Amino acid sequence: MTAPNDPSNSPLDVPRAIRQRRSVKSFRDEPISSELLRELLELTVAAPSSWNLQDWRIVVIQDEERRERLMSACYGQKLIGQAPLNFVFAAHPKAWRRDLEPILQQGQEQGAWPAPVVDYFRKAIPEFQDELGHRDREYAVKDAMIAATHLVLAAESLGLASCFMNGWDEDQVKGAIGAEEDPDLAIAVVIPVGWPAAHRPDPGRLALDANVYQDDVSRPYSS
Repeated sequence: MTAPNDPSNSPLDVPRAIRQRRSVKSFRDEPISSELLRELLELTVAAPSSWNLQDWRIVVIQDEERRERLMSACYGQKLIGQAPLNFVFAAHPKAWRRDLEPILQQGQEQGAWPAPVVDYFRKAIPEFQDELGHRDREYAVKDAMIAATHLVLAAESLGLASCFMNGWDEDQVKGAIGAEEDPDLAIAVVIPVGWPAAHRPDPGRLALDANVYQDDVSRPYSS
């Protein structure tokens, strides 16, 4: 019987990938092929986003010097140095100002949005984004986190392991990816990905009625 993350396994379906995924803290010293990386990225950017703005900025770190800088920005956590791939998910709240037209044109060419819808989006998106004010950062970070979730599930399904990391200094992470001069860019999450060095047991989850509710928070969920 092969281990859950053995690369010789067939890709997992979504329910199995969700149920077996764990945050892994150590990785084997084995590279990830460019073909597998490409598949990971394609599955990642298939994620939905508000207005289909795709306002994430995903930086794949493989260069040794950049990886050392990222590890320092993450307070020296060793899994950054072990993983053959490190993904920095950043979010750009102002991306729509320069990227809107290609998105609209592609949506129309794909047959997803007829011309009247594109015309509506062309007017409605700037109005909506402007009305968000400072909340535009929050919306962009949410989009980046949705894409990051796609990454970790795609990695799991393909035999790889990953770890969501929230222990880092934003300014230093921006420096590690060459974005220190961009005040609008927000760092959403850092995720090392690689072949797991050891299996991590499931720590379990609380029963549904502990933190899931029916209609309002005074009614714990019951099946």
